[in-house]
This record gives sequence, C-alpha cells and structure tokens, in this order.
Amino acid sequence: MQSTSLRPHVVTLGTAGGPRWWTGENAGKRAGIATAVVVGEAVYLVDAGTGVGNQLMKAGYSTADLRGIFLTHLHSDHTIDLASLAIFGLFTIGPGQKPVHIIGPGNRGALPPASPRATTPPTPLFAHNPTPGTVDMFDHLMQAYATDLNDRVIDALRPSPLEHFIASDIQIPAGTGYHPNENPTPADFASFEIYRDELVTVTATLVKHPPIAPAFAFRFDTAEGSVTISGDTAPCENLVELARGTELLLHEAIDFDWVQEKFGNVGTADAQASMDHHHGSHTSATQAIEMAERAGVAKLALHHLVPGTTPISTWLSHGAGFSGTYLVPDDLDVISFARTHIETTVAP
Repeated sequence: MQSTSLRPHVVTLGTAGGPRWWTGENAGKRAGIATAVVVGEAVYLVDAGTGVGNQLMKAGYSTADLRGIFLTHLHSDHTIDLASLAIFGLFTIGPGQKPVHIIGPGNRGALPPASPRATTPPTPLFAHNPTPGTVDMFDHLMQAYATDLNDRVIDALRPSPLEHFIASDIQIPAGTGYHPNENPTPADFASFEIYRDELVTVTATLVKHPPIAPAFAFRFDTAEGSVTISGDTAPCENLVELARGTELLLHEAIDFDWVQEKFGNVGTADAQASMDHHHGSHTSATQAIEMAERAGVAKLALHHLVPGTTPISTWLSHGAGFSGTYLVPDDLDVISFARTHIETTVAP
C-alpha cells in the first residue's frame, strides 16, 4: 500500500438525515448528518447534525482541531448542534488557537411560496426576519445562550465564542441568474471558491433542494485527492459537474418506498405536502448511482440516509451495477480520498 503524507480522508460522524430522532428497529445507530474532512492534522466539518460533538470526540477530535465548519444549507437537521459546538467547544480551545470559520448560506431574501396543498397561506414565524442566513443565525444562537455565556466569560474567565468562531455568509456570484424562488438552481452554474488555505480549496455549487435556497454542495480539493459532498438535493446537473472526476462522492439518499408507506395513504394535505417535498428535493440510491457514474467518481458513499433506521441491506442492494466502489458507511467509518490510495479505508 502506498502511503501519502496528508492521508486525506473523511470520517462519517453522523449518517442519518431528517429533523427527527428515528425510532423502531435500528434506532440510535446513526447520529445526525455531519462529516469530518481530514487533511493532515486539520479537520473541516461539513454540517452539524444532532450529536456532532460526541461524534467528534469518539473519532478522536474536538473543536480544537477544526479549521472550518461548512453548512450546506440551513435546515435544522444540518445545523441543530452548531450552538453546542461553539459553546461546549470553549472548553477545548487552547491558547493561540486560530478562529474557526463558520461558512454557510446567506439570508434567503424571500419567503418560499406556500405549498399548493394549503387552503390558506400559513403565517410565517418571526416576520421581521423570517429567513436569516448563517451570520444572523449564529448571532441569534449566541444571544439565546447569553446568560450561560456571560456566566462563564465573567465568572470563570472562559473565552468568548464570538472571538473563536467567525461566521460568514456565502456570497453567490453576480450574473448567475439565481433567485431563491424563481431560479434557485440555475442551469450551467459555474462552481466557485468559498475557502482556501495551504491544505484545501473548497468550491461550491447550487443544488436542488426546494423550498430552501440557497442549498450548496461542496468539493474539497487537496494536493492528494478530492471529496465532494452533495448536501441535500434532488438529481442535479450542477452536482454532477462539481463532482466530475472526484475520488469520493458522499451523496444523500432517501428510501422512497418508505415515503409511500409513511404518507401515501394518509390522505391529509400535510401528508401530501410531505410527499411532494421528498420527491422534489431528495435522491434515491439508484439516482445517486446514476449521477456518480456520469461524474466519473471513483467511490460513492451514501449518507444522510432517510429513514435513519432503514436496514443497510436495503441500501446495499442498489450498488451491484456501479462501476466504482460503492459504500454505505456506518457512523464513524473512515474513508480515504487519497488519489493514489488503493484501500477504501485508513486507520483513524
């Protein structure tokens, strides 16, 4: 086996999707969606689903190892433990540690249209600021915990999270035709750089996950390989282009048989709206394989699995025809994306 100096790999910290705690058989086996991209000694976190802090710890890392936190979109299952990372993370910050960048979508700029299933338009929450972006969201979260934080800063002399976590909104390039309602996923959208340091360059593209907008996929390129993370998306040409030739594609997957069983015979407007959302905003395992083939990726790993309790055999049953390496990782699996690596996994 040929080794690499940076040993680039991902740790699948949490592999379940959806804003819920999954119950029934296999409950508790998959934490909320979160992925650590590890390059050398640096860790870059993509999404912050439920339990991410504990999963980082189990993987042998802490917030002290993070250089950046990248949010694909602002749905709660991808952001619910962002506050805990910043607040509990104060106890792992050492002297001289550089700030951790939190990079994610900006303000949507407009409310989404009401579901056509609605008989009357629902009333939006917090009408004065109904669609905050990453910067506003992080500020609101820290304000919500101000009692706790001021106790610790003033009495225990802990550092302020505002000094060690710096949030910024991704600015979509002008002239792309993007509009949150009219054109949330422009065709022929050129990926663009959102972060760079001496180890990685991170590029983003817009993907299809209505009604939320913007929703991003990210690609991490290193000197020794690349990984692309889809975020939540329906089949999307922008994702194919971003992932073209990547060593590893982590792609979301939903079990549409479960969607039909859960909502198909309920007959209520909200059940029908849920079915509309899942079919218009997510990807089956078969569709993910088709996009991976078109992008020419070496390895495809399914994550953000919905339901989070679906037996792994269901997901594995789709992979026989994939020309590359097909994986359905468990939580805390380690997957190399080194270009010259001949193994699927490396030791953590």
